Amino acid sequence: MKRALLLPLAALLLPLPAQAAPPSAAERTMIATVDAEQDRHLALLEKLVNQNSGTRNLAGVRAVHELLAPEFAALGFAVRWVPQDAAGRAGHLIATHAGKPGTKRLLLIGHLDTVFELDHPFQRYERISADKARGPGVADDKGGVVTMLAALRAMHRAGALKAANIEVVLTGDEEEAGLPLAVARADLVAAGKRADAALDFEGLVQDDGADMGSIARRSSGNWTVTVTARSGHSSGVFSERAGEGAIYPLAAILTAFRAELPEPNLTFNVGMVTGGASAAIAPSGANAEATGKTNIIPSVAIAMGDLRALTPESIARAEAKMREIVARPFNGGTAQLTFESKYPPMAPTAGNRALLDALNGVNATLGLPEMAALDPLKRGAGDISFVAADVDGLAGLGPASEGDHTAEETVDIPSIWRQAKRAALLMTRLSRQPAAKR
Repeated sequence: MKRALLLPLAALLLPLPAQAAPPSAAERTMIATVDAEQDRHLALLEKLVNQNSGTRNLAGVRAVHELLAPEFAALGFAVRWVPQDAAGRAGHLIATHAGKPGTKRLLLIGHLDTVFELDHPFQRYERISADKARGPGVADDKGGVVTMLAALRAMHRAGALKAANIEVVLTGDEEEAGLPLAVARADLVAAGKRADAALDFEGLVQDDGADMGSIARRSSGNWTVTVTARSGHSSGVFSERAGEGAIYPLAAILTAFRAELPEPNLTFNVGMVTGGASAAIAPSGANAEATGKTNIIPSVAIAMGDLRALTPESIARAEAKMREIVARPFNGGTAQLTFESKYPPMAPTAGNRALLDALNGVNATLGLPEMAALDPLKRGAGDISFVAADVDGLAGLGPASEGDHTAEETVDIPSIWRQAKRAALLMTRLSRQPAAKR
């Protein structure tokens, strides 16, 4: 009886969790502004989605820039267009807002292009319910850019934008980066070197319905194995004179990759294989052709795939092991391995975790659940990775969606407003902190 009575008293003596500070007057204005301007931002989203901006539709990407430039200019940003002719792409929108000297400079990242080119049948915005809209790029990343603008407009209405140092980089080729990358991403990398924090407005990822914070993204790169061998009549296959052809060794190499490469957060997909008396993969990497017969020993076999890892060290280990496997001898031919680096990794650093902690402080103020760090295996590479070596970053500040990169791409409309409120409060709080870089 005494024990039962003592337990509630002991519980009362335990420290209570800290209560979140209520929103300030400026933060209440930001929250109310996001809600009040929903129709305005949905109308802008529809206009952006209905303008095709497939990466290779250079005129379309420029047209999206023309739609967005006045939106940023109206908020006091100096907007410029950086052509990317040398990289075979349209260009990038860069907008800069000068605020109070000595405070943190924020880099906001998004993109103008989509995966849907002019010849794709999926071209129009469609409101399918009160909470859902479908269309090309409705989430990735036109929904993300609208979320960014909704947050900035809320800050502007509350007077919080005036002191904020913000640089916006909206690339025109995120879905298919131009080459060379040193040219295509030069302006983004330079912005990362100037910034104290990078916030990426690609999509929010949810896990079992819970919003997640993205503090890491894996790299993305391609590899190609080409095996060449002696050809001849199949009756001689496996002999010392004729060898084993090109396809058997390629199969052995791929099997060895699968068995010997695995480590945490590393994946290496085989995306295409071809082989025969002749074989080639198209320069686009999207198709292949081959010739051959059942009674001809194949003289060439090619496989291509991707490699994704969380750290540069993991990439180096995987590439070294792949080179060692490909160099192993076999009967009657040789093998070559090439790599194509694309997106670097964004490792889960302490600085990135600190940004997620700051976002969770915002969540507490908004009465939203705390966001856990997303498993990096659950999202692909992105532009924020190009600045990850130079600045702390947080990804996934755009809206939640489903069916991205398909003709069923659908945005969750309420998540736009939830994310805009989070971003407005987070950017305001960060912008008031002292700059870490001079």
